[in-house]
Amino acid sequence: MLYICFSLYNSVQETISKEEIALIVYVVFFVVTLIVVFVVFFLTFQKRKNQLLMKNAEQQRQFDEELLISQQEIQEETLKHVGRELHDNVGQLLSVATMQMNVVAKIVNDDVKPKVANASEALRESLTEVRNLSKSLNSDIIAKLGFCASVKNEIDRLNKSGLIEASLEMVGENENFENNKDETILFRILQEFFSNTLKYAEAEHLKVYLNYSPKALRIDVEDDGIGFDLKLVEQGSGMTNMKKRAELINAEFHLDSQLNKGTKLKLIYPYRDI
Repeated sequence: MLYICFSLYNSVQETISKEEIALIVYVVFFVVTLIVVFVVFFLTFQKRKNQLLMKNAEQQRQFDEELLISQQEIQEETLKHVGRELHDNVGQLLSVATMQMNVVAKIVNDDVKPKVANASEALRESLTEVRNLSKSLNSDIIAKLGFCASVKNEIDRLNKSGLIEASLEMVGENENFENNKDETILFRILQEFFSNTLKYAEAEHLKVYLNYSPKALRIDVEDDGIGFDLKLVEQGSGMTNMKKRAELINAEFHLDSQLNKGTKLKLIYPYRDI
């Protein structure tokens, strides 16, 4: 009788153990399944979130780029209009004034002729300056002349102004750009640097180096002005415009300046197809 009771006890104990094990297995399976579902849901949510963020960032980038392109086009049209006005209207007026001064020089007294000659020469120089300036403002002329010739024209204009001594050195073959707009953008970056040098640097010399290689054009520009602290200087529209223009044409942009050691600009432009 005792043996039978003991057997029944062991049987009940075994049954309870199996039920407990089954319950534990079920609970573990449920928890693991819940965790897996949560992880999958979380990863899916994060992936979707990242995709949306990337999409929004790309849309914002495209919007900023299109806005910048529109701004550049408006600026180019404005500069083109000013260049045409200078060439057609102001240039024409100076041409007429020069011819009139030549006529006056023939009929005035000898003691006045030197003054008239000086005035006539000043008019001729002004006419030349206006024509050169109109070339540097009109993007159509820049595209026609080409980047290198446009830079040479600007260097000559700076030297004639007497405000600074500028020089240009070129290494390698003068590559023809496939994209004329890129030539204009590069030229505008250099113009901005030249303008800042004249306005703020108090420099005596400005040097431009053009290095043409088979795959890219490297441009180095430096002045011997007072320089500035890049960390302290305000990121004004001039510097921002240069950076943004470089981004438009996928050019590397590096600007370095130190107090009393001048300012240097390095651009590396990879040639692009239209």
